[in-house]
Amino acid sequence: MRPNLEPQMEEFRRRCREAGLALTHQREMIYRAVLESEGHPSPEGIYERVKRRIPAISLATVYKNIRTFLEAGLVKEVTLHHGALRLESNPAEHHHLVCVRCRAIIDLDGDSVAPVRLRRKPPAGCRILRYSVEFQGLCPGCARKTTRNLS
Repeated sequence: MRPNLEPQMEEFRRRCREAGLALTHQREMIYRAVLESEGHPSPEGIYERVKRRIPAISLATVYKNIRTFLEAGLVKEVTLHHGALRLESNPAEHHHLVCVRCRAIIDLDGDSVAPVRLRRKPPAGCRILRYSVEFQGLCPGCARKTTRNLS
């Protein structure tokens, strides 16, 4: 659990007001659950965490609010092409290493990657808003299993 989430929650409330989103108890609890999560939580993981505080909440409500948060830019999706939706719980600029075996997603500090730049202009009409670098490899657990199997 991250220490003192109140500054981030206050920023969430401000951004909801700016986006014209109703600030409900459910939305606050869902957003707080994202912030409290370690790693890159799935909507199902968020649902399990929120359900402890709001037993009557449905998985559909969690998904609907997460989609609203994504559309409003309040949360980021980690990756679009690894199957299940995973959310970013780390607000700092960073990149990812994705394990090709177990699909674990590991944060890499933004400073650990050299600056990225395009060599050519983006395709006509495209505008780049942000970028992220994704490395694919093995997480420590899968790498150990591979090493043991080779011995």
